[in-house]
Amino acid sequence: MKIVVIGGSGLIGSQVVSNLQQQGHEVVAASLSSGVNVLTGEGLPEAIAGADVVVDVSNSPSFEDKAVMNFFETAGRNLEKAEKEHGVKHHVALSVVGTERLQASGYFRAKLVQENMIKSSGIPYSIVRATQFFEFVEAIAGSGRTGEEIHMPTGGIQPIASADVAALVAAAALHAPTNAINDIAGPERFQLDDLIRRYLQYKGDATRVVTDVNATYFGTPVDALSLVPHGDAQLGSIKLEEWMKRKLAAV
Repeated sequence: MKIVVIGGSGLIGSQVVSNLQQQGHEVVAASLSSGVNVLTGEGLPEAIAGADVVVDVSNSPSFEDKAVMNFFETAGRNLEKAEKEHGVKHHVALSVVGTERLQASGYFRAKLVQENMIKSSGIPYSIVRATQFFEFVEAIAGSGRTGEEIHMPTGGIQPIASADVAALVAAAALHAPTNAINDIAGPERFQLDDLIRRYLQYKGDATRVVTDVNATYFGTPVDALSLVPHGDAQLGSIKLEEWMKRKLAAV
């Protein structure tokens, strides 16, 4: 089976490519570094030609409202056109758990537009929504830094390791299209403030974490259910402590 991974050189994409190759599939890692530009369409038809499945894990290089909307709209149109021309049988897209609940954010407004374009394209699809990755916990902590403290809300979060995301996205690519949104998440649920405290403790960082009901998640207010799955979700296997041990061992 030929599978094209759009964004195939990134954090998730490179692991999806490796996972699928290890299972014996012909995989094309399509990205700017390989001459494929989803915004201009350059190299896209050539990469997709003969593909059975396209996996889109690409992301906007800018999170500014207009730029991110332009990225997902333009990339979505270009992908749809190329996939229809070449008879792609299954489009798999990585999205974010809680997208429809976080519409105060320009990024999540753009992700919802992307999802709706996929649903209306007529191409069989599977949308895999993931919770936040463990790999971005440092960025979450940084976003709440105020002087010598880190201010965090109590909103719920169920982070997942990128390795688990890649494995589950690869599995979706090898199964029949669900024509639905499927949530994936980590095996543990935390409050954001507690997650950051535990993360800093593992690192040996004594920075004080302040529970602040007015703090936001990258500028967007969240509550206990904003960022976590509602109902059934496939769960990864890697817990925070195990992920931290791997991270610290790699340093």
